[in-house]
Amino acid sequence: MLKKEDYFKPIDKRVQDSEFIALKPKSFAADVWERFRENKLSLFSLYLLLSIIIIAVSGPFLSPYPYDGMNSSMTNRMMSIQHWFGTDQLGRDLFTRSLYGLRISLLIGFISTFINVGLGMVYGGIAGYAGGKADMAMMRFVDIIYAVPSLLYIILLMLLFGSNVRSIMLGICISGWIGIARITRAQVITLKERDFSVAAYIQGASSFRILFRHLFVNALGPIIVEATLMVPQAIFMEAFLSFIGVGISAPEASLGTLAQDARMYLEIYPYQMIFPIAMLCLVIFSLNFISEGLGQALNPKDRR
Repeated sequence: MLKKEDYFKPIDKRVQDSEFIALKPKSFAADVWERFRENKLSLFSLYLLLSIIIIAVSGPFLSPYPYDGMNSSMTNRMMSIQHWFGTDQLGRDLFTRSLYGLRISLLIGFISTFINVGLGMVYGGIAGYAGGKADMAMMRFVDIIYAVPSLLYIILLMLLFGSNVRSIMLGICISGWIGIARITRAQVITLKERDFSVAAYIQGASSFRILFRHLFVNALGPIIVEATLMVPQAIFMEAFLSFIGVGISAPEASLGTLAQDARMYLEIYPYQMIFPIAMLCLVIFSLNFISEGLGQALNPKDRR
């Protein structure tokens, strides 16, 4: 007859080691961040963009000069210890105005992108999940809005509400969400037929829960990549409008208005054009490289 100790024996150490799991479990966000860090250029661009945002937010408060302060005795001065970027034709400090303009440009880019992503995800997700005639009607409405150039929307809103930040952001958001809506719709149509979506439906989950808790989460990869590309597009749109003279009105300034003001004195004082253009290029290139890194990190085909 077997004794009690014969039933319960300690496992041999070699057997324990054979069942040892070498890789620690990690979340989706941790896996994306680990893969994103492998792209050194994208990681450097992320740190550069964060530094630019911190400088844009805190810089004007640390400067002793107001962004709209004029001094007729200090017009068109070169770079010095007092004025790091020099002064413009009205004696305003270009360093303070460049940081203030950078803040306005970043504000327009990120807020308009946030609104566009929210609208596009909800609209495209509902259209893709509903399908049928509802999907067709909603996407035909999208085609109608997309048929009109976004620049026309912005100019019309400026005529109604004036040349300000609100008009530009509203004009960008009228048609800027269409790309996100189409991407979300395509992802939802594909994902709603997957096993996890069908299983949630069988278990009695509501359409709202399936869409927002399951489908949107699995469709975030291409949406995030598209969103990072929308930020520089919005910034460039605002800069272009300000550069051609239909953007933000004085005394407020953006990188586009600073470049437009410096254009008249380009041959005499070229330094006034360098700094706003350099800031604009740094922001746009940083966002583009971040988008490239996120595209590789979120792409399941590239995972080892």
